[in-house]
Amino acid sequence: MTRIEVKPARTARELKQFLDLPYRLHSRQEHWIAPLRMSQKDILDTSKHPFYKTADVEKFLALRDGRVVGRVMAILNRAHNEFHGERAGFFGFFDVENDYEAAAALLDAARAWLVGQGADLMRGPVNPSTNYECGLLVEGFDLDPTLMMVWNPDYYAGFLERYGLRKAADLFAYDIAADYFNVSDKLLRVAERLQKREGVSVRPVNLKDFKREVETVRRVYNDAWSRNWGFVPVTNEEFEHLGKDLKQLVDPRVVLIAEQHRESGEPRPVGFMLAVPDLNCALKRMNGRLLPFGLIKLLWHSRKIHSIRIITMGVIREFQSLGGGAIFLKEIYERAPAAGFPSGEMSWVLENNVMMNRAAESIGGRRTKTYRIYEMPIAGA
Repeated sequence: MTRIEVKPARTARELKQFLDLPYRLHSRQEHWIAPLRMSQKDILDTSKHPFYKTADVEKFLALRDGRVVGRVMAILNRAHNEFHGERAGFFGFFDVENDYEAAAALLDAARAWLVGQGADLMRGPVNPSTNYECGLLVEGFDLDPTLMMVWNPDYYAGFLERYGLRKAADLFAYDIAADYFNVSDKLLRVAERLQKREGVSVRPVNLKDFKREVETVRRVYNDAWSRNWGFVPVTNEEFEHLGKDLKQLVDPRVVLIAEQHRESGEPRPVGFMLAVPDLNCALKRMNGRLLPFGLIKLLWHSRKIHSIRIITMGVIREFQSLGGGAIFLKEIYERAPAAGFPSGEMSWVLENNVMMNRAAESIGGRRTKTYRIYEMPIAGA
C-alpha cells in the first residue's frame, strides 16, 4: 500500500472533501442516516458558527494515492478549558475507511496540533463539543440512530483503542414506549408533591414568544447541567443559533417548561424538557439533500413519524434533590401519546448520572445504545 498523506483542509475544494467524505463512506451502510448537508455546512463553518468564537480548530484530511480516505477536526475549546480549569484538546468529525494506518495518521496530526496549542490531553469524539453530536457508537450498531445522534462502523472503536485512547465516559440511550411505560406510585407521588408543595406546574413552549423562551431555557440549562461531566456553558449567541435550528423541528406539545408559582411576581422557570419528532425516519430516504425533491419527501414521510427523541430534561440544582425530573416523566407519559408519539428515545444520559439512569429504568426504559468518549494524555507528543 502507498504512503498516507495528511494535510490541513483549507481550500474550498479541501473543505468540500471534508464535508463529503461521510456521505461517500457510509452511503451503503443500512443504519447510517445522512444528516442534512445544509446542517453539516453550518456546523463546519468556522467563520460564521458562534461556537468557533471561543474555540480554535484545524481540519485534516488523510489521502492515499490522492484519494481522501479519512478526516478529523482538532479542537481547542477555550470555553471548556476556562470553565473546567483544564488544558484539554478535543477531536471530532472523525471518519475513516477501514484503514488503521490512515486513522493513526489522522490522530497523530490532531495530537500534534493540540500539543502545539498547549493541550496536555486529547478527548473525543465531539462534533464539535458536548453541546452537539458527540461520542462514538460502541453498542447498538444494528439500530438506526435518532435525530442528532451518531452512527459509525464498529471498527472505529478498535482503531481508537489501538492508538492508545481509553474510555473517559459512556453515554446511554434508552427506548421508551407507552406500551411498557411504568407509571409507579412513587413517580406520581413525587410529581404531586412538586405541584402542591413547591407550586410547580408544566406548560408547553410558546412559539409565538420563541426568543424569550430560548433565553429562559438557556438560563435553566446553564444552571441545571453545570455539574455534569463535560458541561460547557452556552453563550447567548450560540443558544440563539441552536434555537433557530430547533424551531423548525419542535412540536410544542412535547417541549415543556416547568415553572414555580409564587404569591408575588411572575412564575419562576425551574426546568425544561426538550423533545423533537425523530425526523431521521424521514431523512433516511433523502441522502442529506432537500433539493430538488427532498423537501417533498421530508414532508411526505414526516406524516409517518410516531417517535420522539428526548434530548434534554432537567431542573435547576435547587430542585434536583426533590426529584424534579418526575414531573416531566409524568407529563411526557400523558402528552406524547396524545400528540401522536407513542414511543421515543431518551438520549443521551451520562453513565454517572445516577438519578437520570434510575429514572429511565424505573419507567421501563430499555437501554439500547452506548456511545463512548475517549481520552489520552498527550503532553510531550
